[in-house]
Amino acid sequence: MSHLLSAISNAVRDLLKFRMIWIMIWPILAAGLFWLSIGWIFRDSFSELMYLGFAEFGIREWMEGQAPGWLAYGIQWFLNILIFIPLVIVTTLTITAIFLMPELINYVAKRHYPGLKRESGGTILGGIVNALYALFIYVVIWIVTLPLWALGIGIVVPLIAAAYLNQQLFRYDALSEHASPDEIKQLLAANRFSLWNLGLLTGFLQYIPIINFFAPVLTALAFIHYELARLEKKRAQTQTAHTITDNGA
Repeated sequence: MSHLLSAISNAVRDLLKFRMIWIMIWPILAAGLFWLSIGWIFRDSFSELMYLGFAEFGIREWMEGQAPGWLAYGIQWFLNILIFIPLVIVTTLTITAIFLMPELINYVAKRHYPGLKRESGGTILGGIVNALYALFIYVVIWIVTLPLWALGIGIVVPLIAAAYLNQQLFRYDALSEHASPDEIKQLLAANRFSLWNLGLLTGFLQYIPIINFFAPVLTALAFIHYELARLEKKRAQTQTAHTITDNGA
C-alpha cells in the first residue's frame, strides 16, 4: 500500500506544476463539448428514452399529473447531469490515455527516473487497442451489473467499473516507452491486486466534485509513477542477480 500512496502523492506534486494546467484542461473541455453537442443534437430522443424509463418504473403518470412542473423538470436535469458527468470523465480518461501519455511519461521520467533506459516495448497501436478493449469491458461491466441496482447494492458498480477502467487504460501505456516487451508482460502479470487497488483509489477521486476535474491526469501520473518505480526496481534486482552470478562463476 505504501507504494500506491507514494505513487499518488508524487502524482499530486507533479499535478501542481504550472505546465500541467493546459494538459488538465483541454481533454475535459473536448469531452464536455463533445457530449454537450451529442446531447443537443439528440435531445428529443434522450427525453423520450428518459420518459420511457419513468414509465417503466411507474412514475411517469405521477410526474405528468401530480408532480409540480419545477420538480419534474428538476428531476430530468438531475438525471441528465448524473449521466453527463460519468460520460465526460470516461471520455477524458480515454483522451488522456491515447493522446497525453507520451508527454506525461517524458515529464515524469526526466524528473524522477532520469537513469531509466528506454526499451520502447509498447506500440501506439497496442495502446489504442488496449484503450478500446478497456472501454468495451467497462460498458459490459455496467450492463451485466444493472440488476444490482434493483437489489440496492448498485452503488458499488461505479467504483468497480472505475477501478477496472483505470488500471486497464494506464498500466500498459505507463510502461510502453521504457519497458521491453518481456518486461511489460512480466510486470503486468505481477501484482494485479495492487494495480486494481490503485485503480480503485484513483477511481474514487473521480466521483468527488471539483477533484474529479483533476482526476484523469492525476490517475495517469499515478500509474506512470507506480509502473516506472516497479520497472526501476525490477531492473535493479536483475542487475544484482547477474552480478552475484558473475562473481560466483
